[in-house]
Amino acid sequence: MSSKLEQLQALLAPVVEGLGYQCWGIEYVSQGKHSVLRIYIDKDGGILVDDCEAVSRQASAILDVEDPISSEYTLEVSSPGMDRPLFTLEQFASHAGEQVKIKLRIPFEGRRNFQGLLRGVEDQDVVVQVDDNEFLLPIDSIDKANIIPSFD
Repeated sequence: MSSKLEQLQALLAPVVEGLGYQCWGIEYVSQGKHSVLRIYIDKDGGILVDDCEAVSRQASAILDVEDPISSEYTLEVSSPGMDRPLFTLEQFASHAGEQVKIKLRIPFEGRRNFQGLLRGVEDQDVVVQVDDNEFLLPIDSIDKANIIPSFD
């Protein structure tokens, strides 16, 4: 995790949790003038637009005061949704048995994209089965991971 992301997590997670929500994860995508700060929130019973609005208002106020991002950016607050992103080892462990799509920052065994059955975690690795092969992917090398929704 980058130091900017760690800083944003430390700043915003207590705000989200103080409002009674779980801070599912934070993404910061720096793209010059079109940067995006995305906060995923969750709670029992699901998230409504009013919940996103409340968190957005509080987060905006904190971000205005602390000013951790010097360039222009768009703040988005969202539920994790059906294709929920996975950020932590605990989240990977709790979703074992589901299909996932994982993209790595750097290639592992010659590839960056993995799609298969999430087996769980071992130490600091995420275990994913792709066809007949099992891969242990270091959590620190995962750029993006999402649940693949099942509609059966």
